[in-house]
Amino acid sequence: MLHRKLTPVTMNRKLIPVPVRGGMVNAAFGHFDRAADIPATPFLAADVGGTYARVAWMRVSQDEGREFEVLAYRKVACADFHGLAELLQSFVDSDVRAAVRHCVLACAGQVMGDEVVNDNSAWPVHLPSLRQAMNLDDIAVLNDFEALGYALDDHPACGTRLLCGPDIQAGGPMLVIGPGTGLGAAVRLPVPAGGLVLTTEAGQMDFAPNSIREREVLAHLAPDGGYVAYERIVSGPGLLTLYAVLCALRGEAPGLATPEAITAAAAACSDAQAVEAVEIFCAALGSFAGSLAMTFMATGGVCLAGGFLYAMFGLLERSAFEERFLHGRSVRALLSQVPVRVAEHGRRGVLGAARWYLRRGVPGEAGRANGAPG
Repeated sequence: MLHRKLTPVTMNRKLIPVPVRGGMVNAAFGHFDRAADIPATPFLAADVGGTYARVAWMRVSQDEGREFEVLAYRKVACADFHGLAELLQSFVDSDVRAAVRHCVLACAGQVMGDEVVNDNSAWPVHLPSLRQAMNLDDIAVLNDFEALGYALDDHPACGTRLLCGPDIQAGGPMLVIGPGTGLGAAVRLPVPAGGLVLTTEAGQMDFAPNSIREREVLAHLAPDGGYVAYERIVSGPGLLTLYAVLCALRGEAPGLATPEAITAAAAACSDAQAVEAVEIFCAALGSFAGSLAMTFMATGGVCLAGGFLYAMFGLLERSAFEERFLHGRSVRALLSQVPVRVAEHGRRGVLGAARWYLRRGVPGEAGRANGAPG
């Protein structure tokens, strides 16, 4: 049996069993039409990553063809603020200029007790302190890639570029994966009433080298053995790490200091270590995505999300991503039928968080919801 431990949030939620391949998932569903509960009350929706936060002031749409409307939106750098409360309050002061009572946060990491736990957060996120600082009636929290999964409910291929596989809209579980400050991943299961998204911490899985060169990189990172996570290689900081390691292996000092500089140098073929770093990055991403696609039988496709990947689409196309994604033996036939698309992050996170909040959120007292063990 497959069970999910649900993110604790400041709302009441009802657990119901949802069938999936091989078992059941205990899923949280509140009122599916929250528009009936708060027909005209705007709410704050924020997608908070390790580097950037995207914040929107939203409300339920009165148009029959739309779930909600965005009243104000802004993307800001987390490093410009001392904490999440300051960041959100700055947006409220400049763009909202009204009392905010309800908030949904899509945060990198997982909620443990009263805090969001994440190695890549710009600052600690303590939920009771945030609620008090902003005088909120309720805060709902979900994982940032969980929110991206809910953004795929409608037209998941819209605004994307096909990287490999057939250009079809297939049914079945769908993966959303994104290397940014860390490496996030979630899987969207096709169930009634708009789908269910399971969050993961797949980026923390052990990196598995595929080539002799990758083994040399791993040996440099862990000379005495031990744990090296995939996101140590497949992320923005991971690309910098790869570049620095390759320079060290050649006895050279690194000349580039940002992931963007490395991808630009690789595209221009002006730095041999940058070219190799991008090649290893793309190949390792292919292995990671293919392994998750096998794990979840992601016949609905894989969405690689983020402006970082979207900007280096040409490099991905020319890389070993597809070959490594396909793996080998009989599973190759399955994975060759899985479409892999690249999408810009954009507003998808706040839109997915709003969709989850409106469909499943019911304001109430703080509580913990857990999947019952089976």
